[in-house]
Amino acid sequence: MNKKTVYDIDVSGKTVFLRVDYNVPQDKNGHILEDRRIRTTVPTIRYLQEHGAAIVIGAHLGRPKGEIKPELSLKPCAERLGELLGQKVIFAPDCIGEETNELKKNLKAGDVLLLENLRFYKGEEKNNPEFTKALISYCDIAVNDAFGVSHRPHASIVGVGQSVPMVAGILLQKEIDFLSNVIDNPERPFAAIIGGAKIADKIQVIANLMEKADVILIGGGMANTFVAAEGYDMGQSLQDKDRFDLARNLMEKAKELGSSIILPVDFTAADSFSETAQTKVLEAKDFGDPWMALDIGPKTIQMYADILRKMKTVVWNGPMGVFEMKPFATGTNTIAKTISELDAITVIGGGESAAVVDHLGISDKFSHVSTGGGASLEMLEGMILPGVSILQDKE
Repeated sequence: MNKKTVYDIDVSGKTVFLRVDYNVPQDKNGHILEDRRIRTTVPTIRYLQEHGAAIVIGAHLGRPKGEIKPELSLKPCAERLGELLGQKVIFAPDCIGEETNELKKNLKAGDVLLLENLRFYKGEEKNNPEFTKALISYCDIAVNDAFGVSHRPHASIVGVGQSVPMVAGILLQKEIDFLSNVIDNPERPFAAIIGGAKIADKIQVIANLMEKADVILIGGGMANTFVAAEGYDMGQSLQDKDRFDLARNLMEKAKELGSSIILPVDFTAADSFSETAQTKVLEAKDFGDPWMALDIGPKTIQMYADILRKMKTVVWNGPMGVFEMKPFATGTNTIAKTISELDAITVIGGGESAAVVDHLGISDKFSHVSTGGGASLEMLEGMILPGVSILQDKE
């Protein structure tokens, strides 16, 4: 990465604005259910502390859309971060304003102040200059360690980077290096597994990866569209009926490029979209009403696992079926476990795939699990993220 990082700047005696992604799942009582996004920022915070900086942390939680919603307060995150750091993290009850400015002014080297949810203000998502100015008052330098929102041109990312020198944090650098190296310089053979509901959401990912990957394995709802585009009646299965031509074009283009797009050969089907539905395994030729494909089938799981075991690089983004319902989680869970056991570079591209490996307790078995769903998708599409382009260039 040709952008400056925390290692390239002097932070001694300075107050650093650190943007992180603490958009963590919580229960209705505000208890954090999974804290990976908080844990992964600790190396950057420790580095800044060890080099004499005071730290002002900005983050968001959920989508309050510019309204104060107490259930989306970051206070539980301040408490959890304090436990991880072994010190009190000061919590500002607002992200801007006089009271917050007083807290910033009184910070000493090593102190950590976490601001309340940035998205309680409309100015955050609108990249409002006045909001940006208020956000970075009393801050000398900015560090972006929020990969998960680096595809958003928000005030705390782009606005801040336009106002004060901004560099990458340790986590952001790791995310970018891993994803860009895997895509641009993969150890071969290289497989991409692309799942999820709709082909429209992943067109650019597939188009970009088929120029780089040796094989692309398709799962999830989008597989139904590809299979139906080959002339099969997929019954009541989710499918983008206006994207059949697109699916056929992608298959043709992949062939021209020497990449293979592999589709499921069977499915776990149900007679309704329900955990208690009647289920059976069907091949594409056997569908018809009322059957709908809700997971890849056993032959496909075996075929995909056999292909993956020959790979040296694997990138996975998107589930193989409706993994939230137990009868249709087998494909996603088996693929996750298969990848976790490979002797290969294995990268999970954030979002639902990251949630799956966290739930299975195997996230430490992968080379890298991205903290950003949308951001990693845009990188897999070959796009340059606003939160990366705004960083200072190395000399």
